[in-house]
Amino acid sequence: MCQKDVPLYRKMTGLYIHIPFCKSRCIYCGFYSTTLSEHRQQYVDALCREMAMRPSADAISTVYLGGGTPSQLSIAQLQQLFTHLYNIYKVADDAEITMECNPDDVTETFVAALQQLPVNRISMGAQTFDDERLRFLRRRHTARQAAEAVGRLRRTGIGNISIDLMYGFPGETADDWQRDIDAALALDVEHLSAYCLMIEDGTALYELKNKGQIIENSEELERQMYYMLKDRLAAAGYEHYELSNFARHGHRSRHNSSYWTDVPYIGLGAAAHSYDGQRRRWNISHLQQYIDSIGNGQQVYEEEMLDDDTRYNDKVMLSLRTAEGIDLSTLSKQHRRYLLPLSRKFLDNGLMVQENGRLHLSREGLFVSDMIISDLMKV
Repeated sequence: MCQKDVPLYRKMTGLYIHIPFCKSRCIYCGFYSTTLSEHRQQYVDALCREMAMRPSADAISTVYLGGGTPSQLSIAQLQQLFTHLYNIYKVADDAEITMECNPDDVTETFVAALQQLPVNRISMGAQTFDDERLRFLRRRHTARQAAEAVGRLRRTGIGNISIDLMYGFPGETADDWQRDIDAALALDVEHLSAYCLMIEDGTALYELKNKGQIIENSEELERQMYYMLKDRLAAAGYEHYELSNFARHGHRSRHNSSYWTDVPYIGLGAAAHSYDGQRRRWNISHLQQYIDSIGNGQQVYEEEMLDDDTRYNDKVMLSLRTAEGIDLSTLSKQHRRYLLPLSRKFLDNGLMVQENGRLHLSREGLFVSDMIISDLMKV
């Protein structure tokens, strides 16, 4: 679909900006990204034009620069983005402004310049604190650089830092994972996201698996690692508020929480997704075509209108990821009648809990959430 200015968005609170540039591509990555760094300025210019095409009448409460690697942009390019953003959108005074960074980009020069920007939250991909596993992932940084990056950010006043971790590497043991958890906790960050290493079609990791060069861990070991993470972080004072996310009190990711709680958002940039409460849309996943179309005053995207059953499926899929689960009062009578009988087997075997008008996953249900969610959705 190709349109000029379609005023879809009137009640928005979240803004996502996709920065697809990476210096190198990680072995597991399935997100849209490119190593064509020579197009960075053209892309930033296009993002600024797209902002002007997609205004919002309401204040923006969260901004998230994701990727790719947003820290691959120059400070001048980041300043350009934020200048246009604040000129076009009404950004709330207490807005959460998150930027993803790679640890090796977080130099003394970078963090000094960061103080010129409105960024108040950093999300950093540490992944592991084992240098051999980092090399396996084709990450550019070392474990030491990740720890040093957190220290630099602290010294310049960033008081809200999140780090990403991965577990379930081929050959990784429970003791290996325990050491990674301990190293992460030693950094005393406000937020942790942890993901089991997934082998996705189209990634370099998928090719290694097909060639028999790696062997996946057993489900039982991954279960053990998940519970180790959950228990260790709970003991350290972190709230497990979503399947893969843990936060100190008051430091949940407000932006990501909007995805799980049906809050509309605008997505800017190549491959970025948007949601206005009634429909989803996604921009073209091609760097040059995105730049060219925006330069010609056009937005190239696809969209999907959401019917009642699709909205029900979205609620099941997203709400059950959270500690709060599904508020049954937000479902239609028809969908409650569909959901509750299906959930009975999971309630009976202890994988789900129903209390205070809500349905949520139990400790045991969290690890098999994909299976439960799939069974509760309408086909």
